[in-house]
Amino acid sequence: MGLLNRLFGSNEPKEEKVLPWIPLKELSQLDFIEKKSEHRTQVIFKHSTRCGISGMVINQFIDAYNFTEKDLDLYLLDILSHREVSNEVGYKFQVMHESPQLLVIKNGEVVAHASHGQITAIDLERFV
Repeated sequence: MGLLNRLFGSNEPKEEKVLPWIPLKELSQLDFIEKKSEHRTQVIFKHSTRCGISGMVINQFIDAYNFTEKDLDLYLLDILSHREVSNEVGYKFQVMHESPQLLVIKNGEVVAHASHGQITAIDLERFV
């Protein structure tokens, strides 16, 4: 059965990896993120729940993520449900909107950002 399971997959459910996401829903959180970035790296993942590419990229990000809540703060922004917050992220941190998109914030400024397949290329370890 071991060979068949490797070839065709197993019926056993795969353990789902859960990240320490902080929902980003309020405009006031952006000032908090900016202030907190003076002491700890803040990361915002902008995600569209209706976009297949965004779904694929967030799954790749989750699979590759290997940090704890002590290392950095990780925010998830559903851009469809919170469009006003999404727009303000671009204004506040001077980054053109894209989705999916990852922003890394330190000392009140974006020190790295990427969209689509380039998100997993960001070495978050450099900013922890």
